[in-house]
Amino acid sequence: MTRWLKISWTTSVFAFLYGPLLVLMVFSFNQARYTTSWQGFSLKWYKSLINNPQLLDAFVNSLTVALVSSLIATALGTLGAFAVSRYRFAGRKLFFGLVYSVMMSPDIVMGISLLMLFVTAGLTPGFLTLLAAHVTFCLPFVIVLVHARISGFDPAVVDAARDLGAREQDVFFKIIFPMILPAVLAGWLLSFTLSLDDVIISFFVTGPGFEILPLKIYSMVKLGVTPEVNALCTVLFMLTLAAVSAAHILTKEIKK
Repeated sequence: MTRWLKISWTTSVFAFLYGPLLVLMVFSFNQARYTTSWQGFSLKWYKSLINNPQLLDAFVNSLTVALVSSLIATALGTLGAFAVSRYRFAGRKLFFGLVYSVMMSPDIVMGISLLMLFVTAGLTPGFLTLLAAHVTFCLPFVIVLVHARISGFDPAVVDAARDLGAREQDVFFKIIFPMILPAVLAGWLLSFTLSLDDVIISFFVTGPGFEILPLKIYSMVKLGVTPEVNALCTVLFMLTLAAVSAAHILTKEIKK
């Protein structure tokens, strides 16, 4: 009886979490446009996405911002994690505490604060402000992941390399970096996913001349949820799922 209760509970939890996503994906293949009743299988909404230049432009913009911001956040986060882990300096604990505070800050607070910063600096909302904002909220996740990996390996390996005459840059690139590579890749994939999916912060810091896919979907939903929106969300979800799955696999490697 206990076994069946566990199975029923697990099934209910998964149905609650993934049931809406399944409905969305199923109705993205619906023949009808404005109805929740099944009218037949069709791929025309996916074809409509391919033939829609506005959606394609928004998708390219989102992909560009996600790729560039994740690369910058990964590079800066890796160096930051290495500095915090290997060196002792004034304000080290404060720095690490601020990293966690950024991670825990509500998106709307961060969005408004970044908007005020850009307005004060005289920057016009657009690609650069959006890129800077995405780097800002992705950076702490990379630092935490890479720091956990660096803290987990034996420091005697580094000390042995130094005793054998290895220079500081050789120690980093030939010993430390290969050991933290799974964490670096996981941080990049997580940053890419966070950037690709962000709506709230992007809403405050982007301009009308640079539209990204999540905001485009948000504006389309205001006119009603159509199968075209369902198809677009399905494609975005599959991309996110692939990135999260890859990050999970790499995170498992970190724990080994």
